[in-house]
Amino acid sequence: MVAIVPIDTPTLGDRSYLVHDGRVALVVDPQRDIDRVLELASAAGVRITHVFETHLHNDYVTGGLALARVTGAAYHVNAADEVAFDRVPVVDGQVVEVGPSMRVEVMATPGHTFTHLSYVLSAEGEQVGVFSGGSLLFGSTGRPDLLGPDHTHALVHHQYASAHRLAESLPDAAQVLPTHGFGSFCSATQSEATASTIGQEKRMNPALTMAEQAWVDELLGGLDAWPAYYARMGPANAAGPGAPDLSAPEPADKAQLRARLEAGEWLVDLRSRTAFAAGHVRGTFNFGLDGQFATYLGWLFPWGTPLTLLGESAEQVAQAQRELVRIGIDRPAAAAVGGPAEWTDDSLGRIERATFADLVQVRHHRPVTILDVRRRAEWDRSHIQGAVGIPLHELLGRLAEVPAGEVWVHCAGGYRASIAASILAAHGIQVVAVDDSFDYAGQVGLPMTAR
Repeated sequence: MVAIVPIDTPTLGDRSYLVHDGRVALVVDPQRDIDRVLELASAAGVRITHVFETHLHNDYVTGGLALARVTGAAYHVNAADEVAFDRVPVVDGQVVEVGPSMRVEVMATPGHTFTHLSYVLSAEGEQVGVFSGGSLLFGSTGRPDLLGPDHTHALVHHQYASAHRLAESLPDAAQVLPTHGFGSFCSATQSEATASTIGQEKRMNPALTMAEQAWVDELLGGLDAWPAYYARMGPANAAGPGAPDLSAPEPADKAQLRARLEAGEWLVDLRSRTAFAAGHVRGTFNFGLDGQFATYLGWLFPWGTPLTLLGESAEQVAQAQRELVRIGIDRPAAAAVGGPAEWTDDSLGRIERATFADLVQVRHHRPVTILDVRRRAEWDRSHIQGAVGIPLHELLGRLAEVPAGEVWVHCAGGYRASIAASILAAHGIQVVAVDDSFDYAGQVGLPMTAR
């Protein structure tokens, strides 16, 4: 009996997989923090003998090479990928025997990248599933535009053909086991599904139900911005990343924190937006661990700037470190734990929190600017009349466009608004953070504009 164990990384929207027969195991698309994989293998009493990469990932730094080195496993990477390390090169149609009971067939499925591979798993003579990476996802496919506009047209048509190849080659009962699609920006669209089969995808995946050009037009028309740090992930993975250093950062006292702030370094408060709003060190930024922390920090962070983490506990700092190494931010410059009273002797900054209903009321009494920091596609679907739209990932470069006076900032649910509010407050702007669902904006009477 073969066990397929998904290893979720929800903050990046990804899944890795440990697959074993009770004796030996294979791993597909492991994240950088390989200790999670090793612990699962140890708990199952199995030995990892093979590691497979579906592609050179765009959204995270792989743990594949490090895992192979630690375990002695064979590391399977597309022969066509130009990499700086030794690997077992694999090509379309190749079959890899994993122990006596598992068989992996390599299938070329370009589209997310030109050299993307999927791996068809067979056990006891049956094709039980396909590790489809960034090819066929739940109700979607991987994005075809991450290699730049010069390649998007070719890749999107490759993606359509690859989805059909998988659908036509595998039985309806075969599991679809993607790496992306759980909130990852590598996914063209998002689905609420947590599992699927080839048969289900044939019935509901637009890539398999629509005519090619209609699907291409719809998919490309719906693509939005992707995190800036993605440009660094492919080269890092091709270079062969090692295991991360997750040891505790150097502790910083109040004087050191002040000096780092005055030097223009980034001090990131990991606490919830509620805690941050109630009191924080002035000049710090709030990227709470209760949201897509690494995605948004990596997107806005000026790469190479010293980074200090402020957390309620050493465990919170350690969690942030784990998130950050997954995108290649390996060593914070320093860290401090506790709360604002332990971090500064100065007066604390505070940010007022409000709802959309509060916004309706305040507009009757005084003029305020409404700042919408959602992404462009979200703005296009619907926004508050008269609002200023600056996507969060563009805010640092467009602060001069924020009107003077009192600014009420919102997103879709509150997380991004808190990040934006902390940035605005750090730059001396009077700000109120709308901590509310955007679904309520129209319901409470705010005038809306919809496409």
